[in-house]
Amino acid sequence: MSDQPDITPVVLIDAEKGTAVNAELWYEIADKNLTDWVAEWRPETRRQLASLRAENVEPALWPQSAHWNWVQKAAAIEGQLDAISFAVVADGMTQGMMTLDASHRSRVSDRRTDHILYVEFLEVAPWHRPEAAGTRRRMKGIGSILMRAAIERSKIEGFKGRIGLHSLPQSNDFYGNVCGMTDFGADPDYSHELRYFEMDEEAAARFLERGKT
Repeated sequence: MSDQPDITPVVLIDAEKGTAVNAELWYEIADKNLTDWVAEWRPETRRQLASLRAENVEPALWPQSAHWNWVQKAAAIEGQLDAISFAVVADGMTQGMMTLDASHRSRVSDRRTDHILYVEFLEVAPWHRPEAAGTRRRMKGIGSILMRAAIERSKIEGFKGRIGLHSLPQSNDFYGNVCGMTDFGADPDYSHELRYFEMDEEAAARFLERGKT
């Protein structure tokens, strides 16, 4: 992990006021992002889980990425040539992180020779989770900014914007309806609980164009 990666200014939306929030897209997960995860994300996730248990909310409705450990994920991709990562920072705090793998190919039957950029993990900070008890969502647009970053990096890699991923059930609507990815259904070769989504170059272009309006 680098001390200070390349940065591009981006804009998020204050979820309550609807106003713009200046933010930064970091072109690699850095030590600061992992420090934020340890000091802020993890305690907030624990608080949310405790609240959900106290309210007897069934586990199926708990945040499905709550068990992810970003320190371990960052260590796992350290030094890997095909591994790529991004983070979104606003108000001095990490608001989202994503890791990508450039070694995958399309799962579409007639395009299996096409390279894609695979989204291994994408998560927003726990205070943005709409399903979490006692949480007021602070900002919107983090996931979309990370997905745009994935598409743009796919283009740089020569993959023309093509990306793919396996989605946690709570994220199916985001990837299918917000991002416009094609849902190929549950993947028995990966996990019966996770659906596989893929975006071709035409869908990628449409998603990027929507982001300009």
